Amino acid sequence: MTEVCLFDYDLPEDLIAAVPAERRDESRLMVLDRVSGALAHRRFSDLPELLRAGDLLVMNDARVLPARLSARRQTGGAVEVLLVRQVEDGRWLAMLQAGGSLRAGEVLALEPANGSVELVEKREDGYWLIAAPEGVLDAGRMPLPPYIVKSRRRRGLPDEMPEVDAERYQTVYASRPGAVAAPTAGLHFTEGLIERLRARGVETAMLTLMVGPGTFRPVKVGEVHEHRMEGEFYRLPGDTAQAVAGALAEGRRVVATGTTSCRVLEHVARSGRWEEQEGWTDLFIYPPFEFRAVGALITNFHLPRSTLLMLVAAFAGRESVLAAYRAAVAERYRFYSYGDAMFIG
Repeated sequence: MTEVCLFDYDLPEDLIAAVPAERRDESRLMVLDRVSGALAHRRFSDLPELLRAGDLLVMNDARVLPARLSARRQTGGAVEVLLVRQVEDGRWLAMLQAGGSLRAGEVLALEPANGSVELVEKREDGYWLIAAPEGVLDAGRMPLPPYIVKSRRRRGLPDEMPEVDAERYQTVYASRPGAVAAPTAGLHFTEGLIERLRARGVETAMLTLMVGPGTFRPVKVGEVHEHRMEGEFYRLPGDTAQAVAGALAEGRRVVATGTTSCRVLEHVARSGRWEEQEGWTDLFIYPPFEFRAVGALITNFHLPRSTLLMLVAAFAGRESVLAAYRAAVAERYRFYSYGDAMFIG
């Protein structure tokens, strides 16, 4: 058994990125050799020099919904609404934050748009089933992680910067709407960088994991194995499945862009069925773990005690990863969604 506290580290608050780098591929890139533990410091634009001809780079094409809404109760109290996913026409699973207890049957007035949502039923794990009008996303805003908002407040910046976030909290290849958080390792890619990778013989392929709030829920148990991941919807296209199967058969590296791509690939690898498919995965990757598909990983720097950090530790070794994080703090890398990246090979 493994204690959650073994995945903790100290992070100065001023290293939490409030805004992205001026250019996507100008982010710094820490390179970690997972065999030797050796570190190198590069820029993300150097990625073509780190990948090999024949590598298969797999990316998550999920697109973030403008899923955060502001609403008012009839008493005047403010309510924050996060639309998680549509379960049927006019009904959504949502997370609500209010100053007092909410009850089924309440009608909340949306702000600033006209319209309202009705609280239908309270569900488990803090979710609500709500009834919402058609076009409710027109009133929505980008659902930034709370640590970005807090970091902006510490720097005297506005909580919301729509002129930045509407573009930069999406990957350049995002095409399938439905996520409530960005697959952040992909935020560093530009179309030009992807073309440079292809010119060097790197193959690219897409899959989808609709990132949900469960990915970022705090781990509140003492032992890692006691934590349960929420299911997230995935889609593996047939051409991607064939590309992965071919790379594995030929001994070429499969490079996962982010923990989201990694989880889909390893979920499918458990079945051995490299064919077009879709469904739900609650795969929780933590040490020790046998990786059957992924041979290299591109990822951002993750929160202490998070399931994302545990996945990275399973891939590269807990001690090596925590040593790399200490080096990142010493070198003043920028952390979390809008921060810098790691390449682990």
